[in-house]
Amino acid sequence: MPTIHPILKKILVIRFSSIGDIVLTTPVLRCLKTQLVGAVVHFVTRAAYQKMLENNPYVDKVFGMQNEISELIDELKAEQYDFIVDLHKNLRSFRLIHALGKPSRSFPKLNIEKYLLVNFKIDRMPDLHIVDRYFEAVKTLGVVNDNQGLDYYIPADQEVSAEVLPAHFRNGYFAFVIGAKHLTKVLPAEKVIGVLAHTTLPAVLLGGPKDAARGEIIVAAVGDKAWNACGKFSLDQSASLLKKAKVVLTNDTGLMHIAAAFKKPIVSVWGSTVPEFGMYPYLPKNPELSIIIENKNLSCRPCSKIGYDRCPKKHFKCMNDLDPALIAQSMEKLRSYPGTDP
Repeated sequence: MPTIHPILKKILVIRFSSIGDIVLTTPVLRCLKTQLVGAVVHFVTRAAYQKMLENNPYVDKVFGMQNEISELIDELKAEQYDFIVDLHKNLRSFRLIHALGKPSRSFPKLNIEKYLLVNFKIDRMPDLHIVDRYFEAVKTLGVVNDNQGLDYYIPADQEVSAEVLPAHFRNGYFAFVIGAKHLTKVLPAEKVIGVLAHTTLPAVLLGGPKDAARGEIIVAAVGDKAWNACGKFSLDQSASLLKKAKVVLTNDTGLMHIAAAFKKPIVSVWGSTVPEFGMYPYLPKNPELSIIIENKNLSCRPCSKIGYDRCPKKHFKCMNDLDPALIAQSMEKLRSYPGTDP
């Protein structure tokens, strides 16, 4: 294993947001800690995401920013870091690095390439997952990707007992992540209902409070074949329900990456965004556990690198034209894959 120079002991990793992006940094954190002898690894993020890393054994300390990075400058200066790994690469992270005055490295964010793909449909994106691009920021330290995938650690008190589930879910269920920050990344409720018409197992519906009403629409249509957990559980508790699922159906959202951290079989559906951005489910040892469903016959995709609240073309064909039967077939296929039981 590579070893670090003996005076280079303390490393700060920067990633301010959000759920999925932070989960995608975890291979870098693990490899820093395991490959650099005696390294102390700290992480700075927004306070809303601080708890996501506090149970991670490869992170020694997590700093949470409420509003501005100036709140933390004095505290971070006192740590006397030897090296800064910038996995956000924006103006705020640049200001922090400048204030701390320590050696740093970032990763290729590829904003120009993303702009070309979104606005002109010119694909100059490398065939490389963002996790592998993150490792460019630690290459000078001799740290390499161990290809063990993502990490997500659930505190013991956040594990959800099977007893909270309806009785007929306890012998196995699918998890449907029906939420996302932007609606153009969300599989419509009628499509979810259509998928459930073709699946053999019931589904736990996962999402935040704003997804609860959509969950109720789905339950009203399919009855006891779905259980609406949206907004009823914390992030860690939702992760616990994901971990116990046979297969996960998910939009392009943070819980997709948490499911990948548990090495779950994943069927991901893509609307306004595309896997070419490099943020598809990261399963380096078992890529066969990931099936991507997307409408590749549209000249308007991708219309955004993050999504919109409504379809700019007003037809939303990227999601509306997807075949629920094909999605269900993909889930059943992954369910039969050897070794996929929780």
